[in-house]
Amino acid sequence: MKRVLIVHGFQGRPDTGWKLWIKDKLEEKGFEVFAPRMPDPDYPKAEDWVSCLSAIVGKPDSDTYFIGHSLGCLAILRYLDALKKGQHIGGAVLVAAPADNRGYKYIENFFKKPLDWERVKAVCANFVVIHSEDDKIVPIDHAFTYQKNLGAEAVIVNGMGHFSSDEGITEAPVILDALLGMVR
Repeated sequence: MKRVLIVHGFQGRPDTGWKLWIKDKLEEKGFEVFAPRMPDPDYPKAEDWVSCLSAIVGKPDSDTYFIGHSLGCLAILRYLDALKKGQHIGGAVLVAAPADNRGYKYIENFFKKPLDWERVKAVCANFVVIHSEDDKIVPIDHAFTYQKNLGAEAVIVNGMGHFSSDEGITEAPVILDALLGMVR
């Protein structure tokens, strides 16, 4: 069975906005979906978030997919960077992913150690990065960092801001389509 982990971001929750909507849509299509509340989202620690993902995933395989929002994308990338040789997943959709800490001291621990881009690509060959031109939290050039370093397909939209429920984003077909495109 194909399974998807939806990983919220800094100060986020799994049961808000498009995350709940996409969970329902994927379950309707027969996916097993996990949308955990990440440990201490107001004061996140990369190692705790990676441990949480590891515990949920268990043994990663080609039927394992991720959707991350904002800092959740970094948790996914850190998780992938920590996988053992020979382990892999099917793909990851990175939504509004920051490429640096954006000046937030509470998330800088996710950026202290550089990602091993080649290692990450070796365990996941399918990446889509989705970004909105009007994102005021994470500028659009961050999407191009992931496109360049991961070979990710970049999907650029407008009018979605930071894809947050605070901005009224309760559905995101572009995210669903990106994931379903990987699975086919």
